[in-house]
Formats: sequence, C-alpha cells, structure tokens
Amino acid sequence: MADAAIDPLLVDPTRLSIVSLLSSSRWVEFGFVRDTVALSDSALSKQISKLSDHGYVEVERGYVGKRPRTWISLSEAGRAALLDHVAALQAIVDRSQQAGESRDEGRSPPRAPGPPRPAGRPAPA
Repeated sequence: MADAAIDPLLVDPTRLSIVSLLSSSRWVEFGFVRDTVALSDSALSKQISKLSDHGYVEVERGYVGKRPRTWISLSEAGRAALLDHVAALQAIVDRSQQAGESRDEGRSPPRAPGPPRPAGRPAPA
C-alpha cells in the first residue's frame, strides 16, 4: 500500500466512524449504527446516502414481522477505501516519528525547566 492516499470522503469523522463500525460486521441494523455514532435518523440517512453514492456501502430494506428495518453493509470498495485511508494516516505518523527520531539523533535530552523564579532574582549559577 505504498500509494495509499487520504480519502476525501473519509476525512469526515462521522463517515469514518460509520465505515469503521461497518467494517467489523457483515450487515448492521440502521438503529444500531445510529445509536453507536450518536446521530439522528436524518443525519445518518444523509451520511449513508453519500457513502452509498460512492459505492462504499450497500443498503437493504426489509421487515421484521410488520416492522420496517434497514440494514447497512460495507462494500468491498468501502473496505478497500478504509484500509487505504488508514494506511495513509499511518504513513503520516510513521514519517513524523522517523523525522523526529533522526532530528534528535545524537542530541542529549532537553533539561526540564526548574520552578519559576520570583521577579528580580538572578538565575543560580
């Protein structure tokens, strides 16, 4: 995944939360997703529509008894997008850590600052 890139659709924390939740199960009931990510029905519907428009989720509607239900599943494209997005974020973290380590190589750790001195008193020698 050397060419993994940040996915603009998954930059939004709500959509990332939804896709991450869906990645752990095959089909998830709409109400469970709504309650887990703490969204209203209409807000979740809008996010699911955006994800569906990009092919990241599949939506199935049906009934349990006489009650209508909606189930959501992460598609293969959605799973691949999530994995690439996470890999891109991890690459950023890895590069930052490597840059920090190479910058600090051979340097002694910084001294911790002492307690604040009252005004007008010179620093100890």
